[in-house]
Amino acid sequence: MLACGLALLGLAQGATGLAAAWLVLGIGMSMGLYDAAFATLTRLYGRDARAAITGITLIAGFASTVGWPASAWFEHSFGWREACLIWAAANLFTAMPLNWLLIPPAPPVAPQTQQGSAVVAESDPPRGAMAILAFYFAATAFVTGALQAHLLRFLEGAGATEAIAIFAGTLVGPAQVAARLFEFGLMRALHPVWSARLAVMLHPLGALLLALLGPAGIAPFALAYGAGNGMITIARGTLPLAIFGPAGYGLRTGLLSAPGRLAVSAAPFLFGLLLDSVGTLAVLLTVGLNLAAFGGLLLLRPQPAPAVAPAASD
Repeated sequence: MLACGLALLGLAQGATGLAAAWLVLGIGMSMGLYDAAFATLTRLYGRDARAAITGITLIAGFASTVGWPASAWFEHSFGWREACLIWAAANLFTAMPLNWLLIPPAPPVAPQTQQGSAVVAESDPPRGAMAILAFYFAATAFVTGALQAHLLRFLEGAGATEAIAIFAGTLVGPAQVAARLFEFGLMRALHPVWSARLAVMLHPLGALLLALLGPAGIAPFALAYGAGNGMITIARGTLPLAIFGPAGYGLRTGLLSAPGRLAVSAAPFLFGLLLDSVGTLAVLLTVGLNLAAFGGLLLLRPQPAPAVAPAASD
């Protein structure tokens, strides 16, 4: 789907063609991003999927580090249409064979009556957990969508040259990976809600440094945004797993992602209008959303990890 959408975009000749291409790309994005991978890992590994989820995000964290300069080089060297076709070929001839051939088949689900002593006693999720997580993911998705689309423009408005803005954009990927290594190492013993709370505060911290330091704060802002975004991505997979368990994980994460999909689709347009109106002060909207998401997580009281029921004697 992504390859088809990119090919349509590269061949588009008018507004109708552009709209059709972006429609197909939107479907491909919903099918091809982290949510499907997280659901696959949970189906394969159950409650033990947290480490695998973090491992996948470690590798994928370099996407912006490679994607920003590669897309710029393709566009300048060949043109934007050819850049779309190059990325279409990468999806078709690299990503699709990897997914098709290397993901192992999931083991069959044992019937409830056969699970016996292996049944895990699930604790009740905190009250309002679905609503809190839906708001958290929607608010952070808006911030991600806004800054992914307008990061370079925002940084130039904050005083960066075009070259410095592109360089700062390449820092996002390493910052994501570094934050995920931190989550994988020091934070893995804690409930994922603590990682999620820390993650959502990093962007406001970066904005504060930018306000205090001016152009000297451009790199710290990009690093803080990237680190927070990297940990939030992990939280999208690990928070529902830790709170609700692996049963029904795919359906539940699909429902939780729906508000985020709407937010991330509206964010580039709305944040772009705000940039036109108030310039870099538009960052106050993204900071406010992150602070509101942090406040929501404070209402989420995680339950202790469920215990495995003892085996019944014969």
